[in-house]
Amino acid sequence: MDITAKFGRFTLNRLQILGRSGIFLLAAIFQAFLPPFRIRRLVKEIEFIGSKSFLIVFVTALFTGMVLGIQGYYSLSQFGAEAALGVMVALSIIRELGPVLCALMVTGRAGSAITAEIGIMKITDQFPALEMMAIDPLKYVISPKILAGIISLPLLTAFFDLVGIAGGYLVGVKLLGVNEGAYVGKMVTAITFADIYGGILKSFCFGILITWIATFMGFTAEPTTEGVSRATTNAVVLTSLSILIVDYILTSLLL
Repeated sequence: MDITAKFGRFTLNRLQILGRSGIFLLAAIFQAFLPPFRIRRLVKEIEFIGSKSFLIVFVTALFTGMVLGIQGYYSLSQFGAEAALGVMVALSIIRELGPVLCALMVTGRAGSAITAEIGIMKITDQFPALEMMAIDPLKYVISPKILAGIISLPLLTAFFDLVGIAGGYLVGVKLLGVNEGAYVGKMVTAITFADIYGGILKSFCFGILITWIATFMGFTAEPTTEGVSRATTNAVVLTSLSILIVDYILTSLLL
């Protein structure tokens, strides 16, 4: 009986947190479309989440494409299908690896920083100070970050896809000698709008997920150094797991 009661309390507590976080997200998105519109804050957050993630996304995409090129070539060569290397690399990156790896990189670089930033603002009582100046902290701090994530992730994912395909081209065509026309031609023929749409939809959802979890964990963190540290770690772990789970759900729905 005691175990059942503990499990019930745990479940109710998690449902309560989920409900609070859902209301938190809806309120932040709703506030973003109410005047005054803080465009400068939004541009600053897009620079932080998007522009400053370009280097890590570039390196990750390049070597992901190169690894796919090598592995794909030696796997396809067993069946005499090296000409299909471009199709394999492009579909793998556009459908799955691009959105997922890009989201995981942004989580590690920007998600943890967002949680820590909001947690430190809570420690230093900046939220009450904003409220005393008649500024809504949700609109001023949280909404620009969520909108920036929604805008930045699809753009970063498209960049990841291009660089990853170029990495596969460098290895497959320039290093291993796959026919250039076959690599590009078959890839262009095989890729459909549905593949591109699916990848962009995933990145859009991941952008919401990353900023939602990061901001909520920072906003609800204990106002201590240890509390912020714990919230930052939990935000990265929870976001990474959520990305993989949501990726499976979206893949099941889109296929």
